Amino acid sequence: MNDHSENLGRRGFLTAVGLVGAASALSLGSASTAGAAPRAAAAADGKGGHWSGSRSANGWPVKEGTGRPAGIAVHRVEGSNASVALLTGDVATVLLHVTRRFHYEIRTLGAGQVHGHTADRTVRADQESNYLSGTAVALCPDLYPAGARGGLFPHEVTVVRDILAECQAVVCWGGDDPVAPKEGHFQIDVRPGDAGLRKLAEKIEKWNRTPGEGAGTIDAFTPRRLRAAEAMRARQRV
Repeated sequence: MNDHSENLGRRGFLTAVGLVGAASALSLGSASTAGAAPRAAAAADGKGGHWSGSRSANGWPVKEGTGRPAGIAVHRVEGSNASVALLTGDVATVLLHVTRRFHYEIRTLGAGQVHGHTADRTVRADQESNYLSGTAVALCPDLYPAGARGGLFPHEVTVVRDILAECQAVVCWGGDDPVAPKEGHFQIDVRPGDAGLRKLAEKIEKWNRTPGEGAGTIDAFTPRRLRAAEAMRARQRV
């Protein structure tokens, strides 16, 4: 089976019975981010606080100002009724791809179910500061609140792991936060100017221009992709 096929990952899960055991194994254990981005500690205890820094926890400048801050734009999530405010350029390209895969393979996203940039500096954990820079998304935050685990089925976690592997450590998942997990949270996990971010965005842009490739065409349950997902999970573990 081709990695980019007309069968969505969740359909592949239902048909690829022989892969269920391997897929479920990917959902076990927790990992933290790859460590490429710097870390701050405004809310490290998971109890919440006020983020006072000029940069978010992943090292990107906080975007503030009257009205819509410079560099922040509202983007439509293709294939859905959702839209989200993100930092324009490569960051938006990557996070929109992640969001579309979640929409197609895990849970349908509607209007108001994708949160991005905010000017509210109240955070419950360091990772939430990344909304201030427009470099993170929260998908269905009411369903996947901070501090809660187990909101995703094992095969859905396998899809998440496949997304992370596809993004080659440029993106990390809030469900791996050891203090305040947030399973609908995805963030850029490299510094501004990182070559890996540019390379990934270029790859996604090419997929978006090519029929039959990219979000909506991927089977996360092929043996090769399962192996890559497990390798990335091990790589992102502290």
